[in-house]
Amino acid sequence: MRFLIVFLALALLPVLAFASQATMQADQYLKSLSTMQARFSQVAADGTTRTGTFYLDRPGKLRFEYDPPVKDFIVADGVFIYFYDAKLKQQTNAPIGETLADFLLRKNIGLGGDVTVVSEDELNGYREITIVQKDSPENGTLTLGFTQAPFQIAYWRVVDATGATTNVTLSDIQTGIDFKSGLFAYHDPNPSGYNR
Repeated sequence: MRFLIVFLALALLPVLAFASQATMQADQYLKSLSTMQARFSQVAADGTTRTGTFYLDRPGKLRFEYDPPVKDFIVADGVFIYFYDAKLKQQTNAPIGETLADFLLRKNIGLGGDVTVVSEDELNGYREITIVQKDSPENGTLTLGFTQAPFQIAYWRVVDATGATTNVTLSDIQTGIDFKSGLFAYHDPNPSGYNR
């Protein structure tokens, strides 16, 4: 499911497992990140491309909003994460602490044993770090791409357990933003319908 692919990628961003120079740079960058707004382009395994805007307000809050005509979105309000499927006119939710996004949204980001860095490469001027979940490497890999001057996240690539690949590229990254009140609250687009 595309929602889970996006969250798998984001959830693993801050938990890099060994202290090479690139890993330390990535960790320091992520620790310093409190707010972010960026455009994203997501290319799914079937070649489908979607674009939208990503918002982050650490700790606890994020939002993925797809461009029209897609009306799906994902929002974390500090307590729960909500996944809205416009086609089904339904939302599902879970406590942040029970999802992979907890890693990204927790107050104290730091190095830990949650994942293992399996490779580092330099490709077309980007520094790439590939990581897997330490206890479940068979679940797939996440490759993070960083620009080097300045050092910041530029893209990520997820290869899931079936070998399917999803690429997400960020652009127009802005930090240090004061977001509008309510951006990270779940508002039901279909209040008269049945949601679960």
